[in-house]
Amino acid sequence: MKKKMSKTTKNNFITYAMVIIAYVIVQALVLSGSLSSLMQGLLVPLCIYVILALSLNLTVGVLGELSLGHAGFMCIGAFTGAFFSKCTQGAMPDGLRFFLAIVLGAAVAAFFGILIGIPVLRLRGDYLAIVTLAFGEIIKNVMNVLFIGKDSAGFHFSLKDQMSLNLGTDGVVIIKGAQGISGTPKNSTFTIGVIMVLITLFVILNLMNSRTGRAVMAIRDNRIAAESVGISITKYKLLAFSVSASLAGIAGVLYAHNLATLTALPKNFGYNMSIMILVFVVLGGIGNMRGSIIAAVLLTLLPELLRGLNDYRMLIYAIVLIVMMLFNWSPKAQDWKARHSLKRMFGKKEQTAKEGN
Repeated sequence: MKKKMSKTTKNNFITYAMVIIAYVIVQALVLSGSLSSLMQGLLVPLCIYVILALSLNLTVGVLGELSLGHAGFMCIGAFTGAFFSKCTQGAMPDGLRFFLAIVLGAAVAAFFGILIGIPVLRLRGDYLAIVTLAFGEIIKNVMNVLFIGKDSAGFHFSLKDQMSLNLGTDGVVIIKGAQGISGTPKNSTFTIGVIMVLITLFVILNLMNSRTGRAVMAIRDNRIAAESVGISITKYKLLAFSVSASLAGIAGVLYAHNLATLTALPKNFGYNMSIMILVFVVLGGIGNMRGSIIAAVLLTLLPELLRGLNDYRMLIYAIVLIVMMLFNWSPKAQDWKARHSLKRMFGKKEQTAKEGN
């Protein structure tokens, strides 16, 4: 047991070190002027996509449930954080305001994760995927018709238009329906993004190696056996799902504070965004956090490096997704992996026996 724990700790430190070393190298390239302005503009989105991939891997890889509504939780975090920053701009220091925006975005996304998770997590397989997909589309469409204004009398809400807010002479419209929120402070930086990536890794890796994480993985592996030994299925599934949603909310806050104008467009928070995040998870390896980081970075950089193939990006993602799922779940692939692991295991035993003699 002690040996296993030390190996796990070592692997976790390697993952942290990989992120820190990458950060140091990129910072050195930026300071030396070797990194183009285009690549510098991708640094914060890279951190956002890595957080999204890690958080979805918690649902898909650790919990074992297929969710296609991750962009919806990102959207909730983005608009919550941007709304808070817009309302409190000038009322407190920038650093404190941004920190509170991240906390609030994570909390509201987690709340919606619990709210959606209570009825949704009773479903399985394709049904769960369809309902979470519908949730993401509903959130996006609601944000496109939501108007919120503020005046001396307080906040005003409407789902029609700006005129129906009935604001006073001192009134200001904060959320303008399909036009979104404009003028959000651009507080997101590469350094803050990397810190958020490390925090996300810390939360997920510690959860996986805790008693709670082992209970969640037991539910994933065999629901009936887990329930028979007294594991509360609803409690642990809801916990993992809400943590995943809160981390997606953090990514949304970073996203909102990296743009001058935040809008709920299909390309930002639609179906394609959820599928893209799922591709990061599948390509990197379901349940493999280090692989999710590498896949998110590679698939974010490749369209920019190969701009000629940008129009075929979703087609390439679809092909990669199908190939990886066939490789992971087809009976022949599973037989090959089982034989390979058995050979490796027996090879190690033979080597140990020779060393003992």
